[in-house]
Amino acid sequence: MSITSFPKSKIEILLLENIHESAVAEFKAAGYNNITRLHRSMSKKELAKELTKTHILGIRSKTHIDQDTISLAHKLLAIGCFCIGINQVDRINCAINGISVFNSPYSNTRSVAELIIGEAILLKRGVIHKNKAAHDGIWLKDAINSYELRGKTIGIIGYGHIGSQVSVLAESLGMNVLYYDIVPKLPLGNARACRSMKEVLEQADVLTFHVPDEANTYHLLNKKNILSVKKDAVILNLSRGNVVDLLAISFALDQNLILGYGADVFPTEPDSTEPFECILRNRHNVLLTPHIGGSTVEAQERTGIEVAHKLIQFLDAGCTMGSHSIPELSLPTQSGTHRILHIHHNVPGVLSAITSVLSAHNINIAGQYLKTNEKIGYAVVDIEKTKNKEIINALEKISHTIKMRILY
Repeated sequence: MSITSFPKSKIEILLLENIHESAVAEFKAAGYNNITRLHRSMSKKELAKELTKTHILGIRSKTHIDQDTISLAHKLLAIGCFCIGINQVDRINCAINGISVFNSPYSNTRSVAELIIGEAILLKRGVIHKNKAAHDGIWLKDAINSYELRGKTIGIIGYGHIGSQVSVLAESLGMNVLYYDIVPKLPLGNARACRSMKEVLEQADVLTFHVPDEANTYHLLNKKNILSVKKDAVILNLSRGNVVDLLAISFALDQNLILGYGADVFPTEPDSTEPFECILRNRHNVLLTPHIGGSTVEAQERTGIEVAHKLIQFLDAGCTMGSHSIPELSLPTQSGTHRILHIHHNVPGVLSAITSVLSAHNINIAGQYLKTNEKIGYAVVDIEKTKNKEIINALEKISHTIKMRILY
């Protein structure tokens, strides 16, 4: 007889939005076979029904998990966002309900970086205009406003994982690299850090943004500071839709203040059944793509593996490294033990109460760990193996408990 809860055969996994088959392969290799994989997203009503029985949910950017949905997901242990973004999930309410949220922040880094370079070449060479003309039967064979990237300067705003990859690719093409980040970052290759964003804007022939969607990045490029950009520069935004003010871009294009603009992200993005509206449509020097920066076969495969691995580690060992809702803990497994995973409100005395329950049942503790944030505490306790099922009820009844399960 075993007291461990949630055996693998009973874990129900729901994967939506055509998550790559690599995720399914990872789950099956780990012994999880109760998997439903759909190529589409679900309506809120459909999802609410499914989540009454789902333990692990995998989504991409179309599925939004709000407070109402979370309130119905009583069995849900974790959500895997098989993408970079996590804004589609109410992480605060996930934390309050003991649901761990994981994502894949770096798997599509290379895909985005390559698209940046590709768009820079197309815009600096005027390919968009010449391609349209050729399709219309017009032969525009000239070198007007057509430039090589070699010897030019790329300015990178935000020198994180994607920005630094762009830096490496750009330098390999013979470009000079300048960057600005609010946090000091070690430059790669011959890249040079600037003291201000204005310094980058004034020198960049190609300007690209790689910053998160936060209050201090809203309209980071606007009608005022776009006047500092070089007249023959092209601007790229493959980060977040609100980082660049599209009215400022429209103004700059109308006044011939910049050579061109490329965007993969927008303030408002439709689903596949809705029309796409943007004030920059139908301009000869604007390249618009439907948020496909990370949409390559290779990136989706890597994302499937990475997020599935995090979810499996959480299921198998209680590892929360990379979680955006539960405090991060990663511990090696111990043979001959059960592992208690106890998520609770961060108030004094919970760990002591857990210890008291175990002591009252004469159960020896082999290891004990606690990590907290402002609202949530996460205790992982390894105990000697026991057949005493009463401890499950006792641990669940501890005040301020949110979720509790026992592994192995």
